[in-house]
Amino acid sequence: MSTVTITGNKRLTGTVSVSGAKNAALPILAATLMLEGESVIENVPNLTDVTTVIRLLRALGVRAEYCKNVVKVWNYSKIRHIAPYELITKMRASFFVAGPVLAKSGLAKIPMPGGCAIGARPIDIHLKGFEKLGAKVSQEHGFVVLEAKSLHGNNIHLDFPSVGATENIMMAACFAHGDTTIENAATEPEVVDLANFLNSAGANITGADSGTISIQGQRTLRGINYSIIPDRIEAGTLIIAAAIAGGEVLVDKINPAHIDAMLHKLREMGLEMEIRESGILVRSNKQLNAIDLETLPYPGFPTDMQAQFTSLLTLAKGTSVVTETIFENRFMYIPELIRMGAKIKVKGRSAIVEGVESLSGAPVQCSDLRAGAALWLAGLAAKGNTVIYGNGHVYRGYELFQEKLNNLGASIEKVL
Repeated sequence: MSTVTITGNKRLTGTVSVSGAKNAALPILAATLMLEGESVIENVPNLTDVTTVIRLLRALGVRAEYCKNVVKVWNYSKIRHIAPYELITKMRASFFVAGPVLAKSGLAKIPMPGGCAIGARPIDIHLKGFEKLGAKVSQEHGFVVLEAKSLHGNNIHLDFPSVGATENIMMAACFAHGDTTIENAATEPEVVDLANFLNSAGANITGADSGTISIQGQRTLRGINYSIIPDRIEAGTLIIAAAIAGGEVLVDKINPAHIDAMLHKLREMGLEMEIRESGILVRSNKQLNAIDLETLPYPGFPTDMQAQFTSLLTLAKGTSVVTETIFENRFMYIPELIRMGAKIKVKGRSAIVEGVESLSGAPVQCSDLRAGAALWLAGLAAKGNTVIYGNGHVYRGYELFQEKLNNLGASIEKVL
């Protein structure tokens, strides 16, 4: 179990650069299974989730190497159709290989996925999309089996704009005969990045940012060089780190358009920010104001930033209401914030947060990736030492998180 100790109440100053987006890198790496020849993917964050996907690519029969945020993939032979149980169950994103393996080989046998315990997150939407493309779907002994002699384009309406389902179906449709339309599709920047990657490899995808995606099926896709977009969730987390700890921090190498909903809420709270060419300068010298927020599919407020904002709101002036509409179990971290002195009551899918003057360090436990980040942020502002257990979750989603914060003046030590 990975443990860190944070000595809080230290102001942050300096410049910090945002890494490549984990949630863009994972489906793009999975998509390399469909590309013939050599692919070079740059700006790939050094995370445990990324190394898991690379191991998965190797297990499926391609050569993949990772060095200094660059992944090279050589795909010259027939890929395997069975994904190893021990890799798929490590994280939900491993299920991204289902669409590429089905499209490339006509048969995919994928274990039911694992991941953070933040809700049911069923894969039914993925499977319905594969069936619409002509695949036979069955389940046996904990595996999902997908079979199709050939895939055929179709009109597919998603019951919910699931990012994972949108991406998986889009990848499979690249090799379907004819045209496919995905309606009520997710529009997150990571979806657009995957579409741009596939188009660079020879796909014909339009409307990835519109909610209605059109794909014209192709016979082959070729290996390419491509660079991943910046991680908007890391960007938001680092901005909140500056806001909650106080100080002056330039969060660099980001796309401000990707975090517009977050910036709107931070301005509403009274945070002073200056948008520059490739970054945002944050100045935090005063108590911020309480706000209400509700998580929604993009371009609404992201569920992956809900926990971090709640940490910030524990110290805001007044009472805030945070409503979670995406995942049913995303308030699991709140008892840990309460241990640190926060005043929060949960009623159904809403958390009522009454701002307090200060938080105090305490031993706390990470329940999932974004909950862990929220506890780190609370620890930056708390008086005394905060001991955080279970940080393997955090290392799944934030590259060099400890080093980046310490370089800004935080005091975070890993406990062996």
